[in-house]
Amino acid sequence: MFFALLVPNQMEKIEFASFVRIPAEGVLLAGLLLALPPRPRRITAVVSGAFLGLVTILKFVDMGFYQVLARPFDLVLDWILIENATDFLRETFGRTGQVLAVVGVIVLFIAVLVLTTLAMVRLTNLMVSHRHIAARTTLVLGTAWITAMTLGVQVGSVPFATKGNAEFLGNRVDQVRAGLKDARVFQKQAAVDAFAKTPPDQLLTGLRGKDVLFTFIESYGRVAIDDPAMAPQIDSVLKEGTSSLKAAGFESRSGWLQSPVTGAGSWLAHSTFLSGLWIKNQQRYRSLTTSDRMTLTNYFGKTNAWRTVGVVPGVRRAWPEGKYFGLDHIYDSEHLGYHGPYFSWTPVPDQFSMEAFQRLEHGKKDREPIMAEIILASSHNPWSPIARMIDWEDLGDGSVFHQIKKEGTNPTEVWKDPEKVRTEYRKAIEYSIRSLTEWLERYGDEDTVLVFLGDHQPVPTVTAGDTGKDVPITIVAKDEKVLDRVADWGWTDGLKPAENAPRWGMDKFRDRFMTAYGPQS
Repeated sequence: MFFALLVPNQMEKIEFASFVRIPAEGVLLAGLLLALPPRPRRITAVVSGAFLGLVTILKFVDMGFYQVLARPFDLVLDWILIENATDFLRETFGRTGQVLAVVGVIVLFIAVLVLTTLAMVRLTNLMVSHRHIAARTTLVLGTAWITAMTLGVQVGSVPFATKGNAEFLGNRVDQVRAGLKDARVFQKQAAVDAFAKTPPDQLLTGLRGKDVLFTFIESYGRVAIDDPAMAPQIDSVLKEGTSSLKAAGFESRSGWLQSPVTGAGSWLAHSTFLSGLWIKNQQRYRSLTTSDRMTLTNYFGKTNAWRTVGVVPGVRRAWPEGKYFGLDHIYDSEHLGYHGPYFSWTPVPDQFSMEAFQRLEHGKKDREPIMAEIILASSHNPWSPIARMIDWEDLGDGSVFHQIKKEGTNPTEVWKDPEKVRTEYRKAIEYSIRSLTEWLERYGDEDTVLVFLGDHQPVPTVTAGDTGKDVPITIVAKDEKVLDRVADWGWTDGLKPAENAPRWGMDKFRDRFMTAYGPQS
C-alpha cells in the first residue's frame, strides 16, 4: 500500500527519497476507515484498494508513455495506441516476444488489482484490531504532514509531505475535460482555410513543371544535430551531402519546424505538415481524415498539373485514410517490388524505397510532373538491425539485404544499453540522409524540387531528457528561381540548419509554402 501511494508515474523520478514521504491520501483514508462502522468499512476497504490498484496501473502505463512519447497516457484519446504497441512488439521481437509481453502485462494488471485490494482489507483489519495505536499513529502522521507542508520540508529535492495522488487524479480529470472539449475547438480551426476559394490556375504557380517531393525521415530530430555524441558524425554526413549536391548543381536551404509529437505518432506529424492544422492527438487525426479539409497534396492534385503519388513503405495493411490525402496512387510495402527481409519494424530499406520510386514513377519517359509524398522508414525505432548503403546497381529485388541484415545488430542486445541505442539511432539517420541525397545526386535534374524533414524527435532514451520537439527541414533545388521564392524565410544555406535558424510550428508550413509559390509571392 505504501508503494502504491507513493510510486511516481515517471521512471526517472523513482528514487529512495520518493518513498520517504507522508502521503496525505493515506492519512485521510486511514482516518476514514477507523471512523466507519464494520460493513461500510469493509466495502470502503475493498473499493479503495481496487481503486488504488487502478491508479497504480495508470502510473505504470504513464511510465511507458513517458519513455516512448515523453507524455502521460491520455484516458480519452490513447486507447487506439495499444494496438500499435502490440504490432510494434511483434515486428521487433517476433510473435513469441509479443505474446509474452501481452501475457505479462495482463498478469501484472490482475496482480496489482488483487494485491492492492487484499492489502487494503488486511491493513484495515489490523488497524481495527489495534484501534487505539492506529488512531494515535494516524493523528501523529496527520500533524507531521501539516507541519512539513507548512514548513516546506524536503528530502533531497522531494517534498516530505505529498498529496501527489490527488494532484495526479486532478490532472487526469482536467485532461479528460480538455479532450472532450478539444473536438469543438478543432472543428472551428479546421473551417478556416486561406486557400479554399483560390482558383486552381492560381495555386502553386511557382512550381509548375517541377517534380516536387515531400519526404519525411522517420525520427530525424534536432537531437541528431545538436547532441555532442552524435553531432560530429551527422554534421559530416550533412556537409558531405551539401558538397556533393552542390557539385551536381543543387542548392539547399534549411530551417526548423516544431512537431506536435515526440518519440512516436508519425502520422500526426505528417497530417499536421500537410493540413496546416495542429494534429496533436488521434481524435484530431480522425476528425481531419473524415473532413473535407484540403491538404498540401490535395491542392497539388486540384491543379491537375501534377500526378500525385505516395511512397509509404511503413504501411503494410489497409490504409483507408490514404484516400483523404488525395493521392492518385499509393505504393505501400507490398507494391515496391521488394523481396528482402524486414529490418525489425522497417519493411523496406530507404535506399530501395527511393530506387523503387525511380523505377515506378520518376524514371518513366514522357510522363507528367509528379508530386510525391515519400515516408522513409529505416530510421524507425528500434534502429536495429539497420541497412547500409550499397551500389545502386546492386539493389535488384532487395534479396541482397538478407546478408546485410545478418551482419546487423540484435535489438534485444542493443536495447540493454542506452548508449548502444543512441549509436544505432545515429547510424540509422546517417543511412536515411545518404539514401535521399545520393538518390537526388543520381537522378535529380533541373525540374526536381526536394523538401525533406524529420517527423518528430526520437524516444527519450535517445534524447536523454531533452523535451524539445524541433525537427530539421530542408529545401533542395537546381533552379535558382525555386529558392529565390523562399529567400525571405531566412533559412540557412546547406542541409544543416543553423542553431538560430527560424523555427516554425509544423502546422504553419503549408500556408507559407503555398504563399511562397503562388502568383502573389
